[in-house]
Amino acid sequence: MINFCNLDLPTNSENLVFRKIKDIVSKSGFILGTEVDGFESEFANYCKVKRSIGVASGCDALLFTMEGLGIGNGDEVITVANTFIGTALPIIRAGAKPVLVDCDPQSQQIDPQQVAAAITPRTAAILAVHLYGRLAPMDELLKIAAKHGLCLLEDAAQAHGALYREKRAGSIGNAAAFSFYPAKNLGAWGDGGAVTTNDIELSEKVSKIRNYGQEKKYYHDTLGWNSRLDSLQAIVLSEKLKLLDQWNKNRRTAANWYYERLKDSEFCLYHEKPENEAVHHLFVITHKYRDLLQEKLQSKGIPTGIHYPVPIHQHKCFADHSFAKKRFPHAERQGDELLSLPMHPNLTECEVDEICEYMLSS
Repeated sequence: MINFCNLDLPTNSENLVFRKIKDIVSKSGFILGTEVDGFESEFANYCKVKRSIGVASGCDALLFTMEGLGIGNGDEVITVANTFIGTALPIIRAGAKPVLVDCDPQSQQIDPQQVAAAITPRTAAILAVHLYGRLAPMDELLKIAAKHGLCLLEDAAQAHGALYREKRAGSIGNAAAFSFYPAKNLGAWGDGGAVTTNDIELSEKVSKIRNYGQEKKYYHDTLGWNSRLDSLQAIVLSEKLKLLDQWNKNRRTAANWYYERLKDSEFCLYHEKPENEAVHHLFVITHKYRDLLQEKLQSKGIPTGIHYPVPIHQHKCFADHSFAKKRFPHAERQGDELLSLPMHPNLTECEVDEICEYMLSS
C-alpha cells in the first residue's frame, strides 16, 4: 500500500536519538534544559531569525505571540477562512476577534485585496497562513501592514523551510508560529511548537509566558502558563532538522512528478509562484467529483486526505460569531472539492505513476 505520509527516521539517526533519550532519562532532565536551548538556537539559525522559543504546540505559539504583542480584548485579527481551526482558536483565546477573509482561488492563499478591505480602526494584526507548504503573498501583506501600522504574523505550521524571495518562512513578519505535530515536515514524536522572531522583547515575553510567567524559578513577573517544549522532543527535532532540507527537496521532486503527469488532466493543480519555493507539506488538487475520486483511490489502496472539509465560519463552535453568517465561496469550494494526495520525502516515482494512472483512468 502507498503511504499518505511517512514519519520514519533513517536507522542511524533513530539510533542516535535513542542514545540521547537514554541519557536524558538517566539524568531526569525532561523539562527545558540544554537540549531545548540547543534546538531553539539551531531552529532560529535555520529560520534566519534572532530567537526561537519552544512551546507545547502550534496553537500555544500563536496564542503566546499575540499575548506578548498585547493583542487582546477589543482587537481584531484578520485571517483566512480556509484554514485549520488551530489558526482561529488562539485569536479567540487571546480575547481578540477573528475577522475572516476568503482565499484567492488561483493560489488558495489569503487574498490581500480582501485583507485591505477588511481593515477597521480595531484591526491589530494580519495573520497569514502558509497553507500546504506554500507561502502567503507576503509582499502585498507587508505593504498593507506597514500602511496601517499593523503586526503581520505568520502561521507557518505547514511551511518549515519554505522560502519567499530567499527568506525563510518564520522570518518575514513580526513573528511566526510553528507546529511540530508528527506529520509536519519537521515533526516531533508528539506535540510541540515554536515561536520565531527578530523582536528580542517579544521573545523574552513569550519565554516567560510559556513557563508560568517566570524568568527565575518561583519568581513570577507576569501571568503565564505551562506550555514548554520538553527535552525528549527537542532531541528528536534537533536530529530531524539536519535532514529537513533534503526531505523538502525530495518533496519538491515528488510534486514535480505530480505536476508533469497531471498537467493535461481535468484536475485543478496549484503551482507555486516564482518568488515562492514551496516545501509541499501537502500536495492538493481540486475536482468537482472529489468524493468519488477519493473512493476510487481508496479502493486501490491509495490513502488521501481532505484539508479542510469545513471552513472556519461553518464550524458549530463559531455559530455565535458574526462571521458565521457570512459567505466565503472560494473557501467553501475548497472544502467541497479539495483532495490531498500522498506526499512524503520517501515517495517514489513509481508510486506517483501508480497514483496518477488510477486518477486518469476512466
